[in-house]
Amino acid sequence: MTDTPWEPPLAGTEAEHLVGALDRLRATFRWKADDLDAAGLSARIGASGLTIGTLLRHLAVVEDHIFSVRLSGDPWDGDPHWGFGPTDATPAQHYAIWDAAVERSRARLNTALANGGLDQAAHLSDGEGNHVSLRRLVCDLIEEYGRHTGHADLLREAVDGRVGEDPPPGWRPVS
Repeated sequence: MTDTPWEPPLAGTEAEHLVGALDRLRATFRWKADDLDAAGLSARIGASGLTIGTLLRHLAVVEDHIFSVRLSGDPWDGDPHWGFGPTDATPAQHYAIWDAAVERSRARLNTALANGGLDQAAHLSDGEGNHVSLRRLVCDLIEEYGRHTGHADLLREAVDGRVGEDPPPGWRPVS
């Protein structure tokens, strides 16, 4: 196994590249969020209410929503605040919530790819019968991670100075 498993393939199918890009952003986000105590997870910059803890919860909600409600039409019983509401979660719970959501998403995405590929129609539609494709859902999640990984960059640098584009070779989550 490589010491940088988050790297997308050098040459692969469209699905391998999209999933690889998503997994690279997930790994970078998780590295930015990793190994923080309660104070680090709740640190804010300026007037913004964003914290790494809220980003962990928010992205967990988005992962679940995209690959359940939007992909399959499953009923939604998730967080109505999209992870941005108040919480008394411990650091271990923050990480566990995100880690579990990503594992569920990976399983659902792998199943969907095996059962119809990126071109398959998802449940989500525009209300006029035009359904988005699985490709669109994956691209939407890549966009969401791009946005929030940038936020995590700024927050983490303010907490303890951690900077960098990707996790260092050999990195694995501590928390």
